[in-house]
Amino acid sequence: MITHATLILISLGIGVLVGGAGVGGFFMPTALTFFAGVSVHEGTATSLFTFIFLGVAGAIYFHRKGSIDWDLVKPICLGAALTGFAGAWIGSQMSTALLSIVLAVLITAAGLYTLAVGTRVPRAVIGQPRSRWLLLIAIGAFTGFLSGLTGIGGPALSVPLMLFFGFSILHSIGAGQVLQIVGALSGTLANMRYGTIDFGLAFFITAFEIVGVLAGAYLIHRINIDLIRKLVGALCLVAGCAFLLKAL
Repeated sequence: MITHATLILISLGIGVLVGGAGVGGFFMPTALTFFAGVSVHEGTATSLFTFIFLGVAGAIYFHRKGSIDWDLVKPICLGAALTGFAGAWIGSQMSTALLSIVLAVLITAAGLYTLAVGTRVPRAVIGQPRSRWLLLIAIGAFTGFLSGLTGIGGPALSVPLMLFFGFSILHSIGAGQVLQIVGALSGTLANMRYGTIDFGLAFFITAFEIVGVLAGAYLIHRINIDLIRKLVGALCLVAGCAFLLKAL
């Protein structure tokens, strides 16, 4: 009962962070490993499967608010579709210890970047349409591969990268909602063949994640993002260090 209550709270919290800041997906594989007692491989595969439904819920909300620039979404999703399957397949072949270290490093790096990005002036977006298209495909491909590899939701990786290149926060998070559908679908196809998905656990946590995503999407359109970004950055550092210690 304690485990169920803990997973409900964590799922709600992660949903809020995914919908409100785009970077909450880092925590789900770690949470499933710590609190649901599943292996790292099963946790990453199960986590990735749930992000299909989170992406649908988030994309619908952001689209209705006019916060999705579909010219950004198309190339970034194309890139993710090309690499998500490969990432999930490679992840299924990696040792548990190595996969845990990769997860810990990514989470910690995201925390450091998230804390730092609010104090710097973002770079200008590449102006040439062709260059911009190729840049977005590259972001999508990188995100899709790592999302499939680690079970981390797409926005957790794409949003920091898009912010780095000067895209607006709302458009970055909005594109990330659609991206995670494509990346999660691609990676899940590989996991259904090569990995292990706990569907019962997945559907249980997905219901609460969706509630959290809608709450987070509601908040991001009404409050200052800086406070959320700092909170997420600090949580990433704590989670990354804890996961690294567990892996070692």
